[in-house]
Amino acid sequence: MKLALFDCDGTLVDSAGLIHETMRRTFEKFGKPEPRFEDTKAIIGLSLDIAIARMQGRPHVEQQDIEMTAHYKSLFSVVRQDLDYREPLFPGIREMIDAICGREDLLIGAVTGKSRRGLDLVMETHGFDRHFTVARTADDCPSKPHPAMVTECCDETGMNARDAIVIGDAIYDMQMAKAAGAKAIGVAWGYASVDELIANGADAIAYHPNEILRHFS
Repeated sequence: MKLALFDCDGTLVDSAGLIHETMRRTFEKFGKPEPRFEDTKAIIGLSLDIAIARMQGRPHVEQQDIEMTAHYKSLFSVVRQDLDYREPLFPGIREMIDAICGREDLLIGAVTGKSRRGLDLVMETHGFDRHFTVARTADDCPSKPHPAMVTECCDETGMNARDAIVIGDAIYDMQMAKAAGAKAIGVAWGYASVDELIANGADAIAYHPNEILRHFS
């Protein structure tokens, strides 16, 4: 048996536009300079409070970051409705998930910097809630690259970390996988570059979702 652990934003769904607009409105509310789209993409994958602190050049979370995090969360669903934005799947993702679900030797899980509510919304929107056996979010564990998301998913499913494969688009996903003792597959369609993924521990790069299945043989 193998356990496939997927990141969400930038790996399964293209949510950068929604995240950036919510972040832009949050920074505006607090009188902060408007973040660049590139700055937002660079922090996708981190837990929200840490991401907001990093975007302001701080390594540690301060009280205002906590307040901004709460405001961001209150805005997210509003922005989603304003933009009529449903965090679309990247091309080929649905077919890849369906193929994995057809195999008896694979379990699927999610490891994401999203909130539990945010992940549930994506799963329900795309009909994936019945496919994912286990999940850990920013509400459950320390932020990536801490290995807890991976190790807790392994514990819950009775798997060893060496039989888990983390699939993600961020350097934090690669670092988390390595810290947990799992294999790491970087995806080329997300928000970090292939060079960044390799430099941070990717064991392989998938350039299309249909390439992921070959790593579960």
